[in-house]
Amino acid sequence: MSAGDVNDPRRLFRPRRPEDFDALYAGTPPWDIGRPQPAFLALAEAGQLRGRVLDVGCGTGEHALLAAGLGLEAIGVDAAAAEAKAARRGLAARFLVWNALDLAALGERFETVLDSGLFHVLDDDDRAAYVASLAAATRPGGRCHLLCFSDRQPGIFGPRRVSRDELRAAFAGAWRVEAVEPATIETVGGGSNQAWLATMTRREATGGPMA
Repeated sequence: MSAGDVNDPRRLFRPRRPEDFDALYAGTPPWDIGRPQPAFLALAEAGQLRGRVLDVGCGTGEHALLAAGLGLEAIGVDAAAAEAKAARRGLAARFLVWNALDLAALGERFETVLDSGLFHVLDDDDRAAYVASLAAATRPGGRCHLLCFSDRQPGIFGPRRVSRDELRAAFAGAWRVEAVEPATIETVGGGSNQAWLATMTRREATGGPMA
């Protein structure tokens, strides 16, 4: 069954458009809890954020600022910018309004890439383009840490659920999937949703130049 079938429940989880995010940022988005997601904070405490860090779909910048607070060079990209929060905290992270499907056009490469809640709002075609975009921005041997809604989350409200198999299939090829572990995504007001924390390593290039 494809997502285009009338009876497919995935039709309930419409991928968001840029204007949808603009409307959410008029108030406090449900995922902007004012601190890093626990799963990414644990990665930082374990020393898993290394080198130059790219926070894709950074929102108001919590995870880019987490990396900057560790003394790492951090860049956040999104449809919304987060400079004001960085200035209030005295942290030197760079934020850009950028298309996550065209990260190659940044002309930069990173050792660590973070995605908190972007992958699970993309449709199938955009997922494939996004995975390729991430690969173009990640140095061989670099890692992507991705936090997304899990198919273990009950109900139908919220983003489209993602299975372990979907994650492994999406990142086949240029990536080696190291782990897909249960995690949570916290929301404003103390809510918690079932999630996957996936870790992928960028494979060495097999053809053509790679910076």
